[in-house]
Amino acid sequence: MSLNYKLGITKPFPCNYLPEQEERLLIAVDEILHDREHYGWLMQQGFRRSGNDIYRPHCIACQACKSLRVLVNEFIPSRSQKRLLKRNQHFNVTLSKEVKASYYPLYEQYVNSIHSDGSMFPATPEQFQSFTQNDITQQCYIEVWHDGVLISVAVTDDIPDALSAVYTFYDPSYRKQGLGVYSILKQIEMASQLKRQFLYLGYQIDECSKMNYKNRYTSHQILVENQWQTVNK
Repeated sequence: MSLNYKLGITKPFPCNYLPEQEERLLIAVDEILHDREHYGWLMQQGFRRSGNDIYRPHCIACQACKSLRVLVNEFIPSRSQKRLLKRNQHFNVTLSKEVKASYYPLYEQYVNSIHSDGSMFPATPEQFQSFTQNDITQQCYIEVWHDGVLISVAVTDDIPDALSAVYTFYDPSYRKQGLGVYSILKQIEMASQLKRQFLYLGYQIDECSKMNYKNRYTSHQILVENQWQTVNK
């Protein structure tokens, strides 16, 4: 694949994850990169998307953000993950290829209850659309149901040879059921059923409590100095 593409670099701005740090992003601005095949290639280089913007951290003095992907065919759930799957085995999991009207009320309830102290509060339809609509790649939605009621949705990008976890929101009254972890486990399972090699989980940031959980899914790979390194434990 040609490497003659147009990229841009943002000006430094306050980091969203590490206090007293600044972040800077490398942006894939070339329109030819904004399709499913090119996006799959860009994800191999450590990029992610937000809406129709494709980016990768490009900070001057910090390398804390490490792209992480689960090796689907080598994944072995931990004891706690097995217990969670067993505890939630009464839930029904389905796959949708389109956004349903029931999603936004659930998303709004989730953000306004669980993230009321964060930058996403209060939830808005425009914000919701940035997760569920894009012109770059196909998406699917992994739904979790309990007694006929929708309680969780995992928004997932469908790219060549992989799935990519975008965002999960759920009914706050089910918080003790570990639906965030449960949804990742189901995304790994779905990737296996679709014969995909990887599930991308975004950036692992060891120093950030909200972003340091992704390495709990093994085996996985992290991108270090543009090389994927396998971690088995």
